[in-house]
Amino acid sequence: MKTIVVTGGTSGIGQALAHTCLGRGDHVVVIAPDPAKGRKFLDTAHRAGAADRAVFIEADLSLVSENRRVIAEIEDRFAVVDALVLCARYFRSRRTVTSEGIEHNLALYYLSRYLLGHGLADVMNKAGKPVVVNIAGPGVGTPGIHWDDLGLERGYDGWTAMAQGGRLNDLLGVSFAEAGSTRRARYVLLFPGGTRTGFAGEFDAATAAHIEQMKRAAQPVECTVPPILDIIDAPPREPLSAFVEGAPLRLLGPAFDKDAAARLDGITRQLLRDQASAS
Repeated sequence: MKTIVVTGGTSGIGQALAHTCLGRGDHVVVIAPDPAKGRKFLDTAHRAGAADRAVFIEADLSLVSENRRVIAEIEDRFAVVDALVLCARYFRSRRTVTSEGIEHNLALYYLSRYLLGHGLADVMNKAGKPVVVNIAGPGVGTPGIHWDDLGLERGYDGWTAMAQGGRLNDLLGVSFAEAGSTRRARYVLLFPGGTRTGFAGEFDAATAAHIEQMKRAAQPVECTVPPILDIIDAPPREPLSAFVEGAPLRLLGPAFDKDAAARLDGITRQLLRDQASAS
């Protein structure tokens, strides 16, 4: 029996994974913003006789303060976390800034994953074979990082924001793995392939039509769960691994550059210091 934390666990890949893990006897902590979907998750667990192993934490993970609250709650309730699976993201055709002053996609798709991975490191260090599974798009395409404008104030585009988020998560994996003995968890970047999920977001008409077309050609969400479970049950030996549709990637080139990862880590730490000062 493992304790598995899943962000975005009330829809799409996260939801399918959460219910599968409950069904096989794990403790599952789902983090998502919608209380109605959270109640549905808990009701389903109750009907399956797994109410004592299901936890829902309502949180807006686009907010730094909410991530810190979630970390504290998990640390308070669980002595050990075996796996952290990062699924939460939200597409926006139009640029939006959170109440803390951070562009929404940057905050949810990258900064939340940074905070949760590092913030839960201590309870994960106590697990036998801890692992972070970051569901993103490792090593796909060009690096695409706007270093002088991470919040995309100039020329925002929803697809550009998503692509940059994937690249930032590549570098997050590199810096997490570079932490060495202070981070026992293996870090796995995983792109399971196009998936017929809800694809949460707010879309303009052209984007909505494109996404519907993508869904018709995508795989059922159930196909994404087995490879994630394989990673949870038998994490790779290497500190950092990346897979695209089951194929391992060589961690070479700009997408996994250690200097770029260190640069991003420094920028992130400064952003969090600035945010703390402003709050």
